[in-house]
Amino acid sequence: MTAFRLNRLFNPKSRRCFDVAIDHGFFNEYGFLAGIEVIDRAVATVVSAAPDAVQLSVGQARHLQKIAGRFKPSLVLRIDVANVYGKQLPRRLYSRTIDNPVEQALRLDAACMCVNLFQIPNEPEVGEQCVENILRLKPQCERYGMPMMIEPLVFQANEKAGGYMVDGDEKKIIPLVRQAAELGADVIKADPTDNVAVYHKVIEAASGIPVLVRGGGKVGDREILQRTHELLAQGASGIVYGRNIIQHAKPAAITRALMGLVHDGLSVDAAFDLVSKG
Repeated sequence: MTAFRLNRLFNPKSRRCFDVAIDHGFFNEYGFLAGIEVIDRAVATVVSAAPDAVQLSVGQARHLQKIAGRFKPSLVLRIDVANVYGKQLPRRLYSRTIDNPVEQALRLDAACMCVNLFQIPNEPEVGEQCVENILRLKPQCERYGMPMMIEPLVFQANEKAGGYMVDGDEKKIIPLVRQAAELGADVIKADPTDNVAVYHKVIEAASGIPVLVRGGGKVGDREILQRTHELLAQGASGIVYGRNIIQHAKPAAITRALMGLVHDGLSVDAAFDLVSKG
């Protein structure tokens, strides 16, 4: 049954997935709301560009699922909330799941649900909470055929990076990706390595589990297109981008350009032309 829902995530032609993440409001950070202040409009804009999936929280999934028709993107349900992203971290950090997450995902007709696996310097308790979340959820996911996407995130030290900054060191990313696979991930959503040329080692560490690459912070059009092209060539099974789409001046155009890379094998120049022409 898990495979049946996964089939709704991956494009039948390319066997890759493009998931647009617009669940950022879940994390109580003002800066995360840029581009999604009016969430129903943001969802409608993204849906018009026809990505494979849209990632939303339990309270906002309705904006996708109320859209009529059989051909809208699949829902990836974000099922955990955390307070680890601010420039000044609170006294006590947490990562908590919503109640009965698998049941809620089923009621919302999600094709997959997404849960974090944090590695934060000097904050082992948060990582422990993430592992506990995953271990508790895995048997429920198997019982009801709900795929679990695990999102391994290696943070830089907050005092060094000043907030939500990921660490692109492959020696840190690779073992955390492997742990995600060992914990039972059906899909892994992982950061790009600083050296894109070694990303095939991340794919190897996932042990056959499809790896979708996170977009990270907002960068220029050609940079995100070039990086995406190189990551796909390294064996990534798709992408999960948020800010590089929702904060773009032409979100539908950049979505179509990225879709061309992911599913149609467009060159970087051809994809860039799609953005330029809007």
